Amino acid sequence: LPASMYTEIQRERPDGGNILTHPDYIDGNPDLIKPKKLLNPVKASKSHQELHRELLMNHKRGLGVESKPELQRVLEHRRRDLLIKQKKEEEEAKKMQSPFEKELLKRHQRLDQLEKEQEKQEDHAPEFIKVKENLRRTSTVTGDEKAA
Repeated sequence: LPASMYTEIQRERPDGGNILTHPDYIDGNPDLIKPKKLLNPVKASKSHQELHRELLMNHKRGLGVESKPELQRVLEHRRRDLLIKQKKEEEEAKKMQSPFEKELLKRHQRLDQLEKEQEKQEDHAPEFIKVKENLRRTSTVTGDEKAA
């Protein structure tokens, strides 16, 4: 703006250059509806109010923001104790296995592994060998039945 236009605007405004217009409801006209301040839904919520109250109390006590509420600390402590207890029980269960049970478990795993290897070998065998083995099995079963 050129300086001359600025001085003209200043002369038109006797209030010293206040850009904001004055609202109509200040003059006290009873016919006008006065606006109300809108409520902030976040600040109006109960959870926000409780959190704010807790932060104020912690500040008064001198506790830091990073410290947790007592209930949360107790629940985490219980959860931690429960996990430790479960781990101890699992370790005791492993220790309580007798040598016989351990040996049975090893043999069972070994048999499973052998069966998987046999299945892999059978999958790679030609079809006529599979059919021949099935015929042998059926012939021995029928031969055993005849002898009985």
